Amino acid sequence: MTAVLPRPARVANARGRSTARALGRRVAGSVLVLWGAITLAFLALHLIPGNTVDAIAGGTTQISPELRAQIVAEYSLDRPLVVQYLQYLGKLVRGDLGDSYALRMPVTKAIGQQLGSTVQLLLTAIAFALIVSVVIAVLTAHRPRWVRGTFAGLEVVGVAVPSFWLGILLLTVFSFQLHWFPAVGSAGFAALVLPALTLSVAPIGMLTQVLRQSLERVLDEPFVVTARSRGISEAAVRVRHVLRHAVLPVITLAGWLAGTMIGSAVVVEQVFSRQGLGRLTVNAVDHKDMPLVLGVVLVAAVFYVVVNIAIDVVYRLVDPRLRSEDTAR
Repeated sequence: MTAVLPRPARVANARGRSTARALGRRVAGSVLVLWGAITLAFLALHLIPGNTVDAIAGGTTQISPELRAQIVAEYSLDRPLVVQYLQYLGKLVRGDLGDSYALRMPVTKAIGQQLGSTVQLLLTAIAFALIVSVVIAVLTAHRPRWVRGTFAGLEVVGVAVPSFWLGILLLTVFSFQLHWFPAVGSAGFAALVLPALTLSVAPIGMLTQVLRQSLERVLDEPFVVTARSRGISEAAVRVRHVLRHAVLPVITLAGWLAGTMIGSAVVVEQVFSRQGLGRLTVNAVDHKDMPLVLGVVLVAAVFYVVVNIAIDVVYRLVDPRLRSEDTAR
């Protein structure tokens, strides 16, 4: 005789299965994203002017025919592009990213030496963007027009200003004139402040505008009037009741912005002379170091996928309706 589970247990099991199905769909989509990123990067690198043999030989102008033939045979450069692509995918599945042409070391080692600095910069910039945008949006939503207009104008400027120009401006003021922060380097938190701020200004402008509009829409809902009638302070109403309902569009946008920050980090690391994947990528592209460039592209794609999976999980935690919809399927 089959035992009948209580309703709470059945609901929990249904939610667990729905979460597993949603995670499976997300993982399948992530695999396609990674494959697409690698494929496009592989094709783009072969369209870049330059000779791969010269890149492997270190840019030497005089290469003997014997050495050239040896390089071509070793790296299978005489085979069709499709064969080279399939060979690379085969190595990638086995966890082999190849060796860097220019650095003469495994790609995993080259990336591992620079990955920590870039991840530190990205996480700090994301934290800056989320904290500052939430604080500004909560403080300015449904405030007098001149207050909202002032901040909205600053947000538009922040989005429009190129990151390299903003970085140079911050260096000029806070490093060269005030001497508050170091101008170059990656040592210590002080060296991280200006690059992270440069990277987060544009996302702050976007997130604040979206969150403020969402907050103002939720502030007009009947449950907010009920909360105020119970004697709850305005700050508590905004933070405890309104923010949770207004944050959903921001979560989605934050995931997209976190992915775009990877590209912006290339410019920021160059401006502030920071070690990281940005400078590594620029040097690899200059030398047509295909294994290294493809490895960096893969890391960037993995970061984007992980961030979006995390955003999807947070979305379901914040909005119980999504869990209910999955359970009903």
